[in-house]
Amino acid sequence: MTIERYLRLIAGAFILVSLALGHWASPYWYLFTAFVGLNLFQSAFTNWCPMMTFLRKLGVSE
Repeated sequence: MTIERYLRLIAGAFILVSLALGHWASPYWYLFTAFVGLNLFQSAFTNWCPMMTFLRKLGVSE
């Protein structure tokens, strides 16, 4: 898998988990959902995301 596919997979998982936690645990988890969404939004313009840096350090191929 490429780094972009891993990024989409991780972002989608973060969003689904944080939505579930916001529903069942605490509404403050919705802030994490907003953080992930804003991060995806800014990465569309800058082509940089902190998770991509982390994945590159783990050795995920481009």
